[in-house]
Amino acid sequence: MPTIAPLDLAGHCIDARFIKDVPFFALADGTVHRLDNGHKITEAHDGLLCAVPSFDGKSLLTGGEDGRICATGLNGQAVELNIIPRKWMTALAAAPNGAIAFASGRSAWVRSADGTVREILHERSVEGIAFAPKGFRLAVARYNGVTLHWPATNGAPTELEWKGAHVSVIFSQDNRFLVTSMQENALHGWRLEDNRHMRMTGYPNKVKSWSWSAKGKWLATSGAPAAIIWPFAGKDGPMGKAPLELGTRGDSLVTAVACHPVEEIVAIGYSDGMILVGRFGDQKEVLLRRGGKGALSSMNWDTTGHRLVFGTEAGECGVIDITA
Repeated sequence: MPTIAPLDLAGHCIDARFIKDVPFFALADGTVHRLDNGHKITEAHDGLLCAVPSFDGKSLLTGGEDGRICATGLNGQAVELNIIPRKWMTALAAAPNGAIAFASGRSAWVRSADGTVREILHERSVEGIAFAPKGFRLAVARYNGVTLHWPATNGAPTELEWKGAHVSVIFSQDNRFLVTSMQENALHGWRLEDNRHMRMTGYPNKVKSWSWSAKGKWLATSGAPAAIIWPFAGKDGPMGKAPLELGTRGDSLVTAVACHPVEEIVAIGYSDGMILVGRFGDQKEVLLRRGGKGALSSMNWDTTGHRLVFGTEAGECGVIDITA
């Protein structure tokens, strides 16, 4: 049986993940907790809104209601990378070349590795941002589509249009596809070689969590009573194909997903706090956590795939060792 090391915190866990194999938990109150030879706390923000790992994996990047962008590493110091007073920092992304991007209102800022910052204004509010896994390209999710920028040049951006509110954005690991989650209960995608559209619909709720499988052949998503897993192995991605459905439950919604870093399996977290793991090939399922207070809000594996870190909207957090 898997073993669980619980950590009960007060408040909504925005992000739970491993930084250099140390569990980190970023809470909405602005604190960053880590389990490193004991429970340690960093006061990073006056209200925390978003968190992502740095591209090198050495720190947790956070954005807050205080207009600050910070990096917290294993020493526990929240190093301020940027501050724009009176701005709520609602989105963050990290690039392969050491740059980061952050957003508030209609502005996105790109901070280069040397510390220089460039502001990119948009006509509508910036909802989600993501860097391509190769090259230096920034995707900005907005109302009625996505804008692609090349921050190293002043060239004209590329506009990918689709009616509706696009609230988050992700590139496929091979750079071939771009996918957004929408305010309506759907995903939308583009094949980047020809900007061909892909519609992924049928969700009863909004998709708030997604995760690429180890080799990028599958995209697992929340937003239904099962994990909905779209096939992306072929040249057309999921167009004309039905998704896998794993961990179907009639009485509870999937609220968080996290694909294993090595195997084609996915951790599935539910609105009642339960966590299952399901295998794509034979759809076998194993229970990891029976449930508790609050919906799962974030889950991530360590680099070996032996441990899963999780956090809930009610502050119930912990680490599950699946090798025990």
